[in-house]
Amino acid sequence: MTPLVVGIIAIGILFILLFSRMPIGFAMGLVGFAGFAYIVSLDGALGILRSIAYSTFSDYGMSVIPLFVLMGSFLFHAGLSKDLYDSVYSWLGSLRGGLAMATVGACAGFSAISGSSVATAVAMGSVALPEMKRFKYDDRLSVGSVVAGGTMGILIPPSIGFIIYGIIAEQSIGKLFISGIIPGVLQAIFYIATIYILCRFNPLMGPKGLSTSFSQKITSLKNVWIVLALFLLVIGGLYLGVFGPTEAAGVGAFGAFVFALARRRLDWKTFISSLSDTCVTTAMVFIILIGAMILNQFLAVSRLPFEMANIIGGFQVNRYVIIGVIMIIYLILGCVMDSIGMMLLTTPIFLPLIMALGFHPIWFGVIVVRMCEIGMITPPVGMNLFVIKGVAPDVPMSAVIRGALPFVIADIFHVALLVAIPQLSLFLPSLK
Repeated sequence: MTPLVVGIIAIGILFILLFSRMPIGFAMGLVGFAGFAYIVSLDGALGILRSIAYSTFSDYGMSVIPLFVLMGSFLFHAGLSKDLYDSVYSWLGSLRGGLAMATVGACAGFSAISGSSVATAVAMGSVALPEMKRFKYDDRLSVGSVVAGGTMGILIPPSIGFIIYGIIAEQSIGKLFISGIIPGVLQAIFYIATIYILCRFNPLMGPKGLSTSFSQKITSLKNVWIVLALFLLVIGGLYLGVFGPTEAAGVGAFGAFVFALARRRLDWKTFISSLSDTCVTTAMVFIILIGAMILNQFLAVSRLPFEMANIIGGFQVNRYVIIGVIMIIYLILGCVMDSIGMMLLTTPIFLPLIMALGFHPIWFGVIVVRMCEIGMITPPVGMNLFVIKGVAPDVPMSAVIRGALPFVIADIFHVALLVAIPQLSLFLPSLK
């Protein structure tokens, strides 16, 4: 068999393994190892297995992942998720659907210091869902706002999604972070507009909450200054070139640690819990990353990505039609794969084609992360759906899925806007 045929067969086997519920990191690693051994040699496959595992775990730049995760974990244990929700609630809670809008706003704020969609969904779900239940919000709107709001964790910087894309695509992580700011703000606006429309047509979905005075609104901001301070310190330092991504992550984690200590929310138990959560998340990401790198080595020798790029690039159609096809593929993959695995699997295949079509790789990074976010709330494998089901066990899974659907529609309109106006993603990086 030719290397190209081997590559096609291997991708088919990969999807069979994924549907059989094998963890995606192991599935990609196994297929990549076997395929490379078949095309090159067993010794060569053992060589890349050894070298990739070592280089990934020993790479100084990879420490940016656990450091950003640790920053979010410290701030979660410091009670910042509740402070964020209370602050945004004081401004929006009196509106119809205001508690759901406050949930989205608080998710956006927590995303600015978390970097993980799952962490954002858990943190805000545990705070916001009981409050919306108290005011008799429709379950679909309650869980939908948390499920969708949590996805902003990998778009608004700092973002693990951008870190992984930057490593695979060999793009500046600092520029990727900055490129997510405007799309992230727009995503929150789209979600809030969705809540407004839903409550306009059915006021019973989101009854008004308690009103607060202007002085109470201003006072509420004093509890969330750390979000703005850390965001400006980390992202501002990256933007100005004061330090690199790894140093920025270290500064952010240390700042979060000091803040948690100052608030007397970090005892020995919560400190160990923060470290434990960080280790679990980092181990999961690294295993998937190593598996994807082994698979990418195999795909390179099979030449499957380059042949696909040549075939699709040879179609006599507008390049935006090809972008549309790629996004449909992401929507389909999002139904059966987790976001990190989907990003690692598809980026080496689609990026050469995107570059050949004249699109900017930074812009494509925003689109990839955005499509992976949508995958987190599309059944049957949408990670955030199961996370919120765990936080709200009394809500049927059918209600969780139905609650997410209006936000998926909003996501599609948001992505269409980002495709139509690339400068929404490229303007801030172009200033650097």
